[in-house]
Amino acid sequence: MRSKILVIGSSNTDMTAKTETLPLPGQTLIGGDFTTGPGGKGANQAVAAARLGGDVALVCKVGKDSFGDEAVKHYAEEGLDTSLILRSDKPSGVALINVDAKGENCIVVAPGANMDFTDDDIEGAAEAIRNAGILLMQLEIPIPAVLKAARIAHEAGTLVVLNPAPYAPLPEEIFEYVDLFIPNETELSAYAGIEVNDVESAKRAAGIMVEKGVKKLIVTLGSKGSLITDGVTDEAVSPVKVDAVDTTAAGDTYCGALCVGLASGMALAEAAALASRASAISVTRMGAQNSMPRKEEITF
Repeated sequence: MRSKILVIGSSNTDMTAKTETLPLPGQTLIGGDFTTGPGGKGANQAVAAARLGGDVALVCKVGKDSFGDEAVKHYAEEGLDTSLILRSDKPSGVALINVDAKGENCIVVAPGANMDFTDDDIEGAAEAIRNAGILLMQLEIPIPAVLKAARIAHEAGTLVVLNPAPYAPLPEEIFEYVDLFIPNETELSAYAGIEVNDVESAKRAAGIMVEKGVKKLIVTLGSKGSLITDGVTDEAVSPVKVDAVDTTAAGDTYCGALCVGLASGMALAEAAALASRASAISVTRMGAQNSMPRKEEITF
């Protein structure tokens, strides 16, 4: 497999406030610590992969504003190839995050420039998509852009990895292009059309997705670990037990680390175990990208 990981996705500035509990509708809470930092699922997953030694390029779209300037500077400092980052007349995306004492969170995203991706933007990245070993995407940019990129990658033999978060309706066509689908229980329930609440129901739902065209799935099951399946053969990956402080970037860390493992030649189960260890470290720290581990913290 070609080792380059190309991430196409969102870039946000995260504004995080800690509170004892998450607010109810109409409620004002006096919080604790407040932090500002880089975020967005696309950028998060790219940084997670780069910190673990991956050769990573990021395609995202930011505004012509100070948030955008700081984001591009930060991604370069993290070792990402930033040559494909685009600028928009719309403001850079921001995410407003509350984290409670148990580490649970609620997030409101104002996507701004992230929703300004066009067919021409994806076409401009087509050569990079074709030359990459892995294309990693999420759903915080327009779905037509995700579909077009997946089609280009599929036709070129680039491994297409899709983390369908946050949930959005997808055209059935896209599943034919997806080599590895990484939903959580809630997302898988929505796409498969059946309730997923345990390993057995996850297996049934995964079978439905394979019938739709997906080649393989890793279903993330929170404290129950994850399930690797192609609809016929199933393999469970045990969770890593830790005391969570902030779960904001757990899924993004998982996806980035998984792609690094695959790009380095690991089997899928081995890469998933690496991803579990990386995400377990991330939830013991506050923040999104700030919480992501570096290569020296994990045994490959």
